[in-house]
Amino acid sequence: MILPASRTERPTGIDKRRWGVVALLFAAVLVNYVDRGNLSVVAVPLMKDFGISTVSIGTLLSAFFWTYTLLQIPVGFVVDRFGLKWAYAIAFLIWSLASAAVGVATSFGQILAFRMLLGVGESVAQPASLAFIRQNFEEDKQGLPSAIYLAGMMIGPAAGAFLGAALVQTLGWRELFIYTGLGGLVWLIPWVWLAPAQSAIPKPVQSHRPAVPINWRLLLGNPTFWGVTLAAFFYSYFWYFCLTWLPSYLVMAHGLSFLKMGTYTALPLLGMAVVSVIAGRAADRLIAGGRQALLVRRAFVLAGFAAGSSLLLLLAVHSVSAVFIVLVCSLLGLGLASANYWAMTQTISPANVIGRVIGYQNTIANLAGICAPILTGYLVGESKDFRMAIAFAGVSLLIAIAALSLLVTPKGAADFRALVTPD
Repeated sequence: MILPASRTERPTGIDKRRWGVVALLFAAVLVNYVDRGNLSVVAVPLMKDFGISTVSIGTLLSAFFWTYTLLQIPVGFVVDRFGLKWAYAIAFLIWSLASAAVGVATSFGQILAFRMLLGVGESVAQPASLAFIRQNFEEDKQGLPSAIYLAGMMIGPAAGAFLGAALVQTLGWRELFIYTGLGGLVWLIPWVWLAPAQSAIPKPVQSHRPAVPINWRLLLGNPTFWGVTLAAFFYSYFWYFCLTWLPSYLVMAHGLSFLKMGTYTALPLLGMAVVSVIAGRAADRLIAGGRQALLVRRAFVLAGFAAGSSLLLLLAVHSVSAVFIVLVCSLLGLGLASANYWAMTQTISPANVIGRVIGYQNTIANLAGICAPILTGYLVGESKDFRMAIAFAGVSLLIAIAALSLLVTPKGAADFRALVTPD
């Protein structure tokens, strides 16, 4: 008689396949962040070529998030209901072509439209990827795959900043969009071959729980709901400030060349990716050793947010070398938080509604993505003074720390799970 695989004895073929999908999700989000970050790299020459202000470039940087945010909850429902293979493939095709199209745009309006289309395509990435990890990895093993996937969010901007700066300096900003947009389409070949039609890879014994409606009215009285909501917004405000305006800050405020700007942006982000993977795996080990998952992951997140807020030191330093040290300390510190932040959401969310919960959380996160580029553009203005913008970004992490410390507790998380789990 053949016994079904136990929780810890997963067939080798299934194990290899799920890790293969994680690798593809990492590669996809890397391409995702290269494509969305290209505009940040070319913001200064684009302002000159089109004769637009910092407020206008802030609007273009924000436009991606308009459609991206609007679709997060609907995409989460689609992932829960239909799986991810073809939805992700079609979305990837749309965003790649939209990114390439910016390279042939001739007006502000065209770039705005292509950036909004880019947001439509990329909206599937986060809910689909984190839903796959939640449904295919046990609680004490979710930190590492989450960290690998999220490392793409840091390596993508790093690669985009360094290689993008080199392409802009040698070829021009239009070629950057065309080459990266069309080149990424190679990813579709292994994805169509390897990805499962549904989010969960079939196992010998697998119970299927139906998707259930979430009672949003009751959730409004749950402290964990508000802790997750506030932390998502203010953490993401900091993150999207760094992604959208950090390259321009280095060029405009400190006079760096494009290649040096690319280096100063890429190295802290690469270090952040390494720290994220290490922190995710370390949290997994602590949880496997008997520590409570929520408390472990929250501790890593709080420590990372505290270190990330050291960005405020940019208000007190002036030399380029000191600026680089502050960026390294801030972003490496944030690496402690990144993987465990999303794994913490997986911990408090039942598998049958994870796509929608992640979709909601990512909606709130990307409302910050809408606000950060526009507000920064206004704060910088004609004076090209970044001090107020940096202060907003640094303080936002302190607010996120307060929200998680006071509102996300084991009892609140248990109540949250009860509200979204069928009887």
